[in-house]
Amino acid sequence: MKMVARLLVPWSLLAACAPSMAAEYEMRLRKEVEDGPGQFRTVESRERWKPRETAVIVCDMWDLHHCKNAVVRATQLAPRMNALLEAARDRGSLIIHAPSSCMKFYETHPARKRAQSAPDSGNLPEGIEQWMTWIDDREEQAGYPIDHSDGGEDDDPSEHAEWAEKLKKMGRNPRAPWTRQLGLLEIDGSRDAITDSGRENWNLLEQHGIRNVILVGVHTNMCVLGRPFGLRQLAKNGKNVVLMRDLTDTMYNPAMPPMVSHFGGTDLIVNHIEKYVCPTVTSDQILGGIPHRFAGDSRKHIVFLIGEREYETEKTLPRFVSDHLLPAFRTTFVFADPEGVARNKFHGVEAVRDADLLFVSVRRRALPKEDLKLLRNHVREGKPVIGIRTASHAFSLRGRPAPPGHSVWEEWDAEVIGGNYTGHHGNALKTTVHSTEKGDHFLGNTTQVLYQSGGSLYINSPMRPGQNVLLSGRVEGIERAEPLAWTFQRPDGGKTFYTSLGHISDFEQKAFVEMLIRAIHWCFD
Repeated sequence: MKMVARLLVPWSLLAACAPSMAAEYEMRLRKEVEDGPGQFRTVESRERWKPRETAVIVCDMWDLHHCKNAVVRATQLAPRMNALLEAARDRGSLIIHAPSSCMKFYETHPARKRAQSAPDSGNLPEGIEQWMTWIDDREEQAGYPIDHSDGGEDDDPSEHAEWAEKLKKMGRNPRAPWTRQLGLLEIDGSRDAITDSGRENWNLLEQHGIRNVILVGVHTNMCVLGRPFGLRQLAKNGKNVVLMRDLTDTMYNPAMPPMVSHFGGTDLIVNHIEKYVCPTVTSDQILGGIPHRFAGDSRKHIVFLIGEREYETEKTLPRFVSDHLLPAFRTTFVFADPEGVARNKFHGVEAVRDADLLFVSVRRRALPKEDLKLLRNHVREGKPVIGIRTASHAFSLRGRPAPPGHSVWEEWDAEVIGGNYTGHHGNALKTTVHSTEKGDHFLGNTTQVLYQSGGSLYINSPMRPGQNVLLSGRVEGIERAEPLAWTFQRPDGGKTFYTSLGHISDFEQKAFVEMLIRAIHWCFD
């Protein structure tokens, strides 16, 4: 019996650890799909990855760089990146450190020897040792969305000169001062690997049965894309590779075209990658919390909450964002499944914690209590809200009880939207849209907006105190007009813009699109 007990103790310890070790990654992969020539929209798919079939590659997170600002940003990235490496390592994923041109520093390190000793895979892709400039003709024809022909340095010239002198005094080459990986990133000699070789990296991946690869590090528009272990090579050769878009940075000077902020430039490169190379993910999908945000990124963050199946806003809103909001704003899409068991679960809803503006396109969902609390907190803090179409009844189940562990917000329409939704006129009745005097001022028009919407006319009268109607609508045969769009000064002090428009065809109307753009800027005025 004593011998049995001795056997049971370690087994019980192993069993206690098993859920953490075996827990699959629940990944939300974001990419751009082309609906027509030059017409892209963001889509999100969900996959479950086995940790032991997943590797994390850290690209060129050097100790020093010729661009001082690049060092500052890498230092900001490092704590969250190290937390990611620890979490992935503990769940059984392979960690590969790839500080290019620094192998001499690690020549005796066990992690370096591990990479060197990986057996020849026998299926080494042709050209795996080479830099890959473009993944294919399609990407090359598109070209980069930013101009980094100056090298991408964004230092102040005088500070850059001082930095170069400091590097010289340290005995470093100011043009290439790196000698090792940033010390803030821990390397586990018993489990990790170190290499900058495409051959060694591929052999490691094959040795460990790696199907999925997450790339973190710098710089996205250069090394992350082009290195022999980078995104293009791995995607071209069949690995399920993704960029972790919040744990990366670009070499981009805002003085160069298209003359957006440095962080806007990064977003444009991420968008390019999602179109032509591979999907992207964020660190919260493994670590929880919210994605990393650089201290210097002052752009407003808009979180789009999308959960409806009637009007395809999972297509129209991402296209609207791509065409009109990037890269001036930070944007996050939080999707729910249209139907089924996950229809009340918004994947990545934690992003609302960091939202400057909540944009809602949801119909009759009951959220998990903690998720709904995030929305309540956003409103309570007086932050702005925009809602379109079914957002008036986003969290109402028409009096039916919520599923266990979930909550509704039946007063959302009155308290946050400032509406009075009681249903709609028949779908066969066409809605004629026209602006009010206040709407003309809001939209900057000298003539009234006038067009026909493809959606039914919502009944939202009578008006509520604090509601300023911008657009109204009529249907043939019914005398009373209904408010179609308004601003609302909420009791909590916050601002809301709402429109019952939002049909697929409305997004084809210039007046509607311009109204949404103006509404977003109004929220931040």
